Amino acid sequence: MTSTPEVQERMTLDKAADENFPVAPFFLPKAWREDLMAVYGFARLVDDIGDGDLAPGGADALALGLDPGQTGGTSRSSAAESGGDRLAMLDAFETDLRKVFDGTPGHPLLRRLQPTVRRRALTPEPFLGLIAANRQDQLVSRYETYDDLVAYCELSANPVGRLVLAVTGTESPERVRRSDAVCTALQIVEHLQDVSEDLARDRIYLPAEDMVRCSVQESDLAQPHAGAAVRSLIAYEAERARRLLNEGTPLVGSVHGRLKLLLAGFVAGGRAALRAIAAAQYDVLPGPPKPTKPQLLREVGAVLRSERREG
Repeated sequence: MTSTPEVQERMTLDKAADENFPVAPFFLPKAWREDLMAVYGFARLVDDIGDGDLAPGGADALALGLDPGQTGGTSRSSAAESGGDRLAMLDAFETDLRKVFDGTPGHPLLRRLQPTVRRRALTPEPFLGLIAANRQDQLVSRYETYDDLVAYCELSANPVGRLVLAVTGTESPERVRRSDAVCTALQIVEHLQDVSEDLARDRIYLPAEDMVRCSVQESDLAQPHAGAAVRSLIAYEAERARRLLNEGTPLVGSVHGRLKLLLAGFVAGGRAALRAIAAAQYDVLPGPPKPTKPQLLREVGAVLRSERREG
């Protein structure tokens, strides 16, 4: 069966169920759920473009106004050519995004986003940041320092939290700062879960200086299981992510009602994933360690209890 933009739209939105954190849970007001799913659809699609998960010349490319000749149309063996295809799609995606703010976009996920942008008075900057992060993924595959990785997360993760605050009308400088800490932590946790998957794309999101410090070679990351050095490295980066989550957790106590529960879910998703990584003894190479739903719910309760005590 031939895929259509509308079928691709549904498939993209369905990926929300696989995230470490709740995207638009049932307990939120309907208007918030619709707007958060619209934002998620954008973020998920731009990541799929950057990761090369969309077929060149497929329905999404056509919806963005690209003909098969501009994005290959058939499978390409050259990594450089594939990167060029992705950059072409990201350029077209940015052009269509700008029509969300001034015009009529062609892609159904961007048409879905337009009412949210208007209703919540969202600005282009966070969306452009997510596109910039995926452009960077086509050009940068290694990060020398932790600070370099954090700068990447400023583009790839932090805009999502800022959009959540904007959609819910709860932005403030302090909340944005706390949100950035949580989002960067969640991005680092995802990188730790996906070491093998990222390596298959010739990407490593573990700082090179830390790999040297722990005596880890790139070839060590390609093994079926992690040796002692790799486990030590993963544990070190996991502790960094944990500290960032703790720095951002007061964000939960700064809001009220159902938004508090949503933000607790974000923090709890990161904590539960870190517990799953620790339970796997930091051997992330066989596949992503994932928490169960009961584990996630327990973490949500723990976050809410801790915020009540501190409040």
